[in-house]
Amino acid sequence: QLQLVESGGGLVQPGESLRLSCAGSGFTPDYYAIGWFRQAPGKEREGVSCVSTSGESTKYGDSVKGRFTISRDNAKNTVYLQMNSLKPEDTAVYYCAARPFRRCVLSDFNYEYWGQGTQVTVSS
Repeated sequence: QLQLVESGGGLVQPGESLRLSCAGSGFTPDYYAIGWFRQAPGKEREGVSCVSTSGESTKYGDSVKGRFTISRDNAKNTVYLQMNSLKPEDTAVYYCAARPFRRCVLSDFNYEYWGQGTQVTVSS
């Protein structure tokens, strides 16, 4: 069955970087757009970034534009989220999700399949 596994989270100081990975299995990546979402304690889930099936089209939430970069390697069935200049407000559990459409969107209700999440903590 379709599975998504996130990795790469951890504890970093403000201004540092992390790269998250979302490894997929059980599906052909060419047919699934992938999104990254995050949820902080007491807050609603937020759309961070997403990438179309080909990787040519990407979207970013306003709070991460210019700092985060999404990419994908369909040969490895893996999507990456490079996070630079991290801030304490980036602290959250980060999830990747898949939808069986070419185009990506930043609304979580459009995604059918979800990973378990990886914790990112930004603190001095």
